[in-house]
Amino acid sequence: MPDFNLLVTLEAVLAEGSVAGAARRLRLSPSAMSRALERLRRTTGDPLLVRAGRGLVPTPRAVELRARVSEVVREGAALLGPAPKLDLQRLARTFTIRAREGFVENHGAALITRAAAEAPGVRLCFPLKPDKESGPLREGTVDLEIGVVGLATSPEVRAQVLYRDRFVGVVGAGHALSKGRVTAARYARGEHIHLSRRGEERGPIDEALNTLGLERKIVTITGGFSAALALARETSLIATVPARQTGKLREGMYSFTLPFASPEVSVSLLWHPRLDADGAHRWLRSLVVAVCAGT
Repeated sequence: MPDFNLLVTLEAVLAEGSVAGAARRLRLSPSAMSRALERLRRTTGDPLLVRAGRGLVPTPRAVELRARVSEVVREGAALLGPAPKLDLQRLARTFTIRAREGFVENHGAALITRAAAEAPGVRLCFPLKPDKESGPLREGTVDLEIGVVGLATSPEVRAQVLYRDRFVGVVGAGHALSKGRVTAARYARGEHIHLSRRGEERGPIDEALNTLGLERKIVTITGGFSAALALARETSLIATVPARQTGKLREGMYSFTLPFASPEVSVSLLWHPRLDADGAHRWLRSLVVAVCAGT
């Protein structure tokens, strides 16, 4: 296996034209430099520097190598050194942010506007998030995910809480619950849309009602916020959805605070650790955090 440290030694020797000068440049003793030169001569099969009067002159092979060695050493230093400072004005990259419906409606426009102002060569893509599997983050097909950390989230995935969300009840304009005080009993007596991506029959809202001795009638089950709200808008059914996630989706409808204790959820920013130190990805993460915080 070649010793690539010899390239640095060779570059110094050829640039200085003397063992003493190369030793000073590399902060080596003259004897250590002489031993390094001997190794170079054995490796290249050429004396490289030969005596001419009181000085040393390069051989034709040394002259041939001089420019190439300097270039290789510079490239090696660039490869092994810190990443160059991020220039957002020249950044050309597509980022994929996967989230459930509601995120793009609430934050997508602000993200695109701010990204265009800071990094005009950046494009943001927003595919829907059908599940909580971390495979796309691990495989690199997704740069960021927005969601709730769950059992399906890989333990290696990094997470940063964006905000906490609470559930609200939502009905169409003119619904009976849009008038008067909403009690737990009135809420439970209505007909409900249950939200479950996996099609489960019951969830945390039902558990909260059960502690009060109440049970709601579930008429239908949907897997998405948009579908639940569309049904509630056109029928007398009640949808129960996260407030912040569905802000714009609920426009024109009547929303009310649930009249009983219900679980809050922490919505997080998720990414794979291999992107931790990537300057462009760090900028993107800070952008999402700022937009979701309203700053």
